Amino acid sequence: MRNTKKIILTSLGILVAGLIVGGAIFYPRIHQRMQTPLGPGLEMPTYTPVSTNIVPSKATNSVTTSTPQAAISFTATPDASPTPAPLCGGPPLMFILGVGADSGQDYKYGLADAIRIARIDFTIPKVTVLSIPRDLWVEIPDLDPKRNVDHGKLNQAYFFGGEGMGYYSGPGGGPGLLARTLKLNFSVQVDHYGAVNMNTFVKIVDAVGGIDVDLEKPVDGRSDDPATVDLGFFNAGQQHLTGEAALRLSRVRKLYNDFTRQDFQTIVLCALKDKLTEPSVVIKIPKLISAFQDSVQTDLTPEQLLQLACLMPQLKRENLIMVGLPQELFEPSRVYNERQKNTTFVMDADYDVIREYIERFIAGEWPDQPDEPSCP
Repeated sequence: MRNTKKIILTSLGILVAGLIVGGAIFYPRIHQRMQTPLGPGLEMPTYTPVSTNIVPSKATNSVTTSTPQAAISFTATPDASPTPAPLCGGPPLMFILGVGADSGQDYKYGLADAIRIARIDFTIPKVTVLSIPRDLWVEIPDLDPKRNVDHGKLNQAYFFGGEGMGYYSGPGGGPGLLARTLKLNFSVQVDHYGAVNMNTFVKIVDAVGGIDVDLEKPVDGRSDDPATVDLGFFNAGQQHLTGEAALRLSRVRKLYNDFTRQDFQTIVLCALKDKLTEPSVVIKIPKLISAFQDSVQTDLTPEQLLQLACLMPQLKRENLIMVGLPQELFEPSRVYNERQKNTTFVMDADYDVIREYIERFIAGEWPDQPDEPSCP
C-alpha cells in the first residue's frame, strides 16, 4: 500500500514538474505568438489614450513621438470620475479601419468596396461603426511620383496601395495607404486595420452556418446588362443566407445607390454579429480565428482578436451602432481623371462638414442618441 502511495506521489511530482518545465519552455513562445501582429503595422500616430481617465482636452491634444506608434495625449479633468476598467483585457479605446475588398483570391489588387471606421470602447462597452462613401474624390499621398497620380476616389487609395500595383512602398500596403488618405483628407486616424476579400467573406459566413436576415422590402439585384453582375432577387421577410448569398446582398446597388448598399451591408454585418454571439458558435471562435488569420489582411494580434471576440457578447443592443454620414451632405458629380483621361463619377460634398462629423464620431459625441439601434 505504501509503495502504491509512493508511486502515485512520485508520478504526480513528475507530472507537476513536467508542467512547470513545459510551461517555462513553451509559454514565452505562445505569449509572443499571441502578441505578434498578423500583418504589417500602419506606423502612424493613433488616438489610443495614454491616461486612465479618458477625457479629451482640445487644448492639450498633441502627438507624442517617443514611440513608433505615437499616441495622441489625453488629460483628465480634476473632478472626473475614474473610468471603469476595460473589459476583456483590451485598451480603453480602439479604432479599426475595416475594408471590404472586391478582390477574389488575394490582396494584391482590388478596390475598397466598403470602408468603415469602428470606434470600440472596452469600458462601457460600446461599438460605433461609421461608413464612409467610397466615391469621394481625394488627394492620395505617398505614391511613386513616377506614376503621375496624386488624386483619385477614396476606394482607389486601397487599390493603389496593393502589393501588385507598384504605386506605393510605404507601411501597411493597401490598408496603410487608405489610412493615410483618410488622415490627410479628413483628419481621421486609426490604430489598426482589417480587410476581407470576397472569397474569405463567403467562407467565414459559411463557417458559422450561414446567417439569418429579415428584409422589410424585397431587394432587387437583377441585371440583364452584360457589364453588370446579376446579384439576384431577395424576397421580403425572414430568410437564411449562405455566404455566397450574403455577399450578393452586400453588393446590390444598381437600382438603388451607394447609401442603400451600405444599409444592405449593415443588415448582413448585424446578422453575422448575431451568429457569432450564439453560444454554439462562441466556443468555436478561437478555432475560427486560427483558421482564417492567414486569409484576412490585418495588423491585429491573435490576442487582440480574442479581446474583440470576448467583447461582442457583452454588447447591449443599444450599444452597437452603425451609422453613415448624412446622405443630404452629398450630391452626384463628375471630375476629370487625369489617369483615365476622362471624367469619372464622384460624390461631391463640403469636406469641412465631413471633418466635423468625423471629429465628433472620434470623440464619441456623435451619434449621441440614434432613433433606433442599428441592429434589430
